[in-house]
Amino acid sequence: MAHPTQVQYRAAMRVLRYLKSCPGKGLIFRRDSPIQFLGFSDADWATCVDSRRSVTGYYFFLGNSLVSWKTKKQQIVSRSSSEAEYRTLATATCEL
Repeated sequence: MAHPTQVQYRAAMRVLRYLKSCPGKGLIFRRDSPIQFLGFSDADWATCVDSRRSVTGYYFFLGNSLVSWKTKKQQIVSRSSSEAEYRTLATATCEL
């Protein structure tokens, strides 16, 4: 990363703040594995029987280490599975 962008800098600072907040834990990076940032998200449409709200879930990896994850019920009822997935993707993107 010869010329990091502001987004990359903020992501690196977030990882460093996490490491500082829990000194007993750490991330393991192996020499033979590339250090890349991967994120995954999924939605379960209208899963709550009472409110018909969907459930959002996402997680992010830095290399082989899990650095962030979350599962929660969406605040608004989605009218389709596509809308639930879109809301999940928007929530996960805000985490970046």
